[in-house]
Amino acid sequence: MAIEGIGARALRKEDKRFITGKGRYTDDMVLPGMGHAAFVRSPHAHAKVTGIDASAALAMPGVDAVLTGDQLVGDGIGNLICGWMIHSKDGTPMKMGGWRALEPEVVRHVGQAVAVVVADTAAQARDAADAVIVDYEELPAVVDGVAALAPGAPQIHPEAEGNLIYDWEIGDAAAVDAAFAGAAHVTKMEIRNNRLVPNPMEPRAALASYDDAEEHHTLYTTSQNPHVARLVLSAFYNVAPEHKLRVIAPDVGGGFGSKIYIYPEEMVCLWASKRVGRPVKWVSDRTEAFLTDAHGRDHVSEAELALDADNRIVGLRVKTVANLGAYMSLFSSSVPTYLYATLLSGQYNIPAIHANVKTVYTNTTPVDAYRGAGRPEATYLLERIMETAAREVGLSPADFRRKNFVREFPHQTPVIMCYDAGDYDATLDAALSAADYAGFAARKAEAASRGKLRGIGLSCYIEACGIAPSAAVGSLGAGVGLWESAEVRVNPVGTVEVLTGSHSHGQGHETTFAQLICERFGLDSDAVSIVHGDTDKVQFGMGTYGSRSGAVGMSAIVKALDKVEDKAKKIAAHLMEASEGDIQIEGGELKVAGTDKKLSFTEVALAAYTAHNLPEGMEPGLKEGAFYDPSNFTFPAGTYVCEVEVDPETGKTEIVSFVAADDFGKVINPMIVEGQVHGGLVQGIGQALLENAAYDESGQLLTASYMDYTMPRADDVPSFSLSTHETLCPGNPLGMKGCGEAGAIGSPPAVINAITDAIGSNDLTMPATPEKVWQLCQSQEKQAAE
Repeated sequence: MAIEGIGARALRKEDKRFITGKGRYTDDMVLPGMGHAAFVRSPHAHAKVTGIDASAALAMPGVDAVLTGDQLVGDGIGNLICGWMIHSKDGTPMKMGGWRALEPEVVRHVGQAVAVVVADTAAQARDAADAVIVDYEELPAVVDGVAALAPGAPQIHPEAEGNLIYDWEIGDAAAVDAAFAGAAHVTKMEIRNNRLVPNPMEPRAALASYDDAEEHHTLYTTSQNPHVARLVLSAFYNVAPEHKLRVIAPDVGGGFGSKIYIYPEEMVCLWASKRVGRPVKWVSDRTEAFLTDAHGRDHVSEAELALDADNRIVGLRVKTVANLGAYMSLFSSSVPTYLYATLLSGQYNIPAIHANVKTVYTNTTPVDAYRGAGRPEATYLLERIMETAAREVGLSPADFRRKNFVREFPHQTPVIMCYDAGDYDATLDAALSAADYAGFAARKAEAASRGKLRGIGLSCYIEACGIAPSAAVGSLGAGVGLWESAEVRVNPVGTVEVLTGSHSHGQGHETTFAQLICERFGLDSDAVSIVHGDTDKVQFGMGTYGSRSGAVGMSAIVKALDKVEDKAKKIAAHLMEASEGDIQIEGGELKVAGTDKKLSFTEVALAAYTAHNLPEGMEPGLKEGAFYDPSNFTFPAGTYVCEVEVDPETGKTEIVSFVAADDFGKVINPMIVEGQVHGGLVQGIGQALLENAAYDESGQLLTASYMDYTMPRADDVPSFSLSTHETLCPGNPLGMKGCGEAGAIGSPPAVINAITDAIGSNDLTMPATPEKVWQLCQSQEKQAAE
C-alpha cells in the first residue's frame, strides 16, 4: 500500500475481507460439540405465565434441554439493569422494574422469552420450541406513552406506580416563565418523534462455551463494547467472575446503538452452556430482531418558543413524554435526559430554557439509544419549531436562524452544555450556496407549471459527542467512566500493533487508526495492524458509540504514540550520539537535524529489543499504553438543506436535492467521513419518510417484518452534496469532533420542513407517507376552494 496519513482518502483496509466474503462474524464461529438455542417467546404483550409443559419438546430428536426462568433464577442469575441513575425532580430515584433473562412470572411485551431449547441443530431447536406449551393468563396492555400515564392505565411494574419511571427536569422554570410573560410572539407545537427499529445488516448472535476444567466462560457476541459486556455480565448478572469470562466481538455487521447493550439471549447462552455441558449458539432471525432489539426514539412533546419584538429567541419550554417500553435497557434512562434535553439550545443563543421529561413503561419492546441517541430527538423538536416560528413571523428560515446563532465561544447554554468552538455561519453559508437557496423561487414556479409542489427546508443541528469526562457523567448518574484506552506495540522488525478499547462495526477503524501511525512514523499502512474486540487481547476499554472513537479512542492512541515517539527518539539520539531535541522523524526514519545521520524506524525498533546499547537505565522494548479521559463533549454542527417535489395527486415525495455542510473538526479520512454521512442521511430520511414501528392496542407489533416496516432504498434518496468546514475542537489532541451520527440527526427536520413548505400545511408527523401527505394536500385544496 502506501504512506497515507491524516487527511488522505485511504481505501479501507478491512474491505478486502468483507467484499470477498471472508469476514468472520459470530455466526461463522463453530465450536466442537456445539448445540443451538431457540427461545420460546410470549405471543402476548402482557400476561401471567401460569405453566410450562416441555414434555413434548424434550422427547423430540436432538433436544438436549428445555430451560426456564425458574431454573435461571434458582441458579442465581441476576436481573438485567439500567446503568445510568436518574432522579426525579423531587429527588426520588428512577423506578426500575425487574427484568429477568427468562421470565417465570409476568411477560410484558410480545417476544419476551420464557424458556430456551438447546438442541443439536438450529432446526431441531426451533421445532422443539414450537412444541413447548406455555399457559398464559392475559392481562390488559398499553402501548402509547401518554396513555400509559392516564389514570386507570394497566399497571406494568409494581415498582413504578402509574407506569412513571421518573419525572425529571432541567433548566430554570422561573426564568422561562418570565421570558414568556414578556414575549412579543410565542410559537406552540406538539411534536412526535416516531419509534424506529435499528435493523443492522447483521442480526444479533451469541456463541457461548464453558471450560469445566478451567471454570472459564467464552462468549462470542455481536457487541459494540465487549469489555462493558464482560463487566456487566460478571458484576451485575452473576453469570461468571470477570477473570473467568472472555468476551469476543469479531467482525460485527452494524450496530447503530442496538448492540451496545447486554440482552437476555447472551446471558442465557452463557448460563445454558455451563448447564448443558456444551457450547450453545443462538442467531436471531429478523422477526426476533424486530421484537427484541432495542427500539429507538418514541417521544411526544409540547414545545413553546418565545421571541422578542426583534425576533430574537428569549425562551424555550419543552414537555416530553418518552416511552421506554417494557423494561429499562442499559443506557435508556440517559437518552431522553442528558443526551436530549441538554441539546435543546441547538446552535442558538437562548437565554432561558426549561424541559420536563417523563419516562414511562409500556407493553412494547424496550427503547434505548439508536444512532444519535437523544440528539436527533432534540434537533427534530428544535428545528421544527424554528422553521415554524420563522414562517409565523414572516422571516426567511435562514435569516431567522442566523439572527439567533451563537457567535462567541466558549458559550455556556442554560442546559449544562458549554460549546467550546464553532462557526455556524460558515456551514449555513456553504449549505445555502450549494443548494442555490436564492434560486428556489424559480424552481418552485417551474414545478408548479407541471402540477407539482416544490418545497425547501433547513436544519441547523448540533450534537454532543465523545460522551464527556468521566467525572462529569458520574455526577449525572452514569454507572461507568467514559474514557478510552490504547496500547501501541512496536515489534522488533518495526511493524506496529495498535490495541484499542474502541470497537469497529463498520466505521473503518482499521484504516483511520492506522493513518495516525502512518502520519506519525512515516510507515506504510501495511506495517500497521489494529486489534480490537477481544477482552483477552485488549486492555479494558469502553467501546464504540456516540461518535467517540475518533475524539476519545484516537486521542488515547495519540497519547500512547507520544510515549513511543519519546522513547524512540531517546534510543536514536543515544545510538547516533546526538541531542534528543535534534531527532526528527520523517519518511520512516529518525534523523539528526542538519546532518546526514539517520536510522530507519526498523533499526531503532530492533535496537529497543536487542537492548545491546540502550541509554543507561532504560528498559528494553518499545511498547506503551495510555488512557484518555475527555475534558468536555465535542460539538459537531452543520446545516442541511432539503428540497422536495410533492405530487399532490398521489402524495409521493421526491427528494430532488439534499445538501449537507458539516463541521467535524479535523477529518482523518474524508472518504470514510463521507460514507458515514451518507449512511446517517439515509437513516434520517428513512425516519422522515418511511420507517415506523407500529403497535395495535393489544400490544402486537404490526411492523415485524420488511413487508410492513419500510426501509429506505437507493431510489428513495438523491446523490448528496457534501462539504466540511474545519473548526478544530480545542478539547482533544487531534481537534476531532465526530461524524458518525450527524446525518441521522440533522436530516429528519430538513425533510419534514421541506414537505410542509411544499404543501402549505404544518400538520405533518413522521413518517411522511404518501397517504399522510395526500390527505393534507386534499385538505389544503378543500380549504382553498372554500
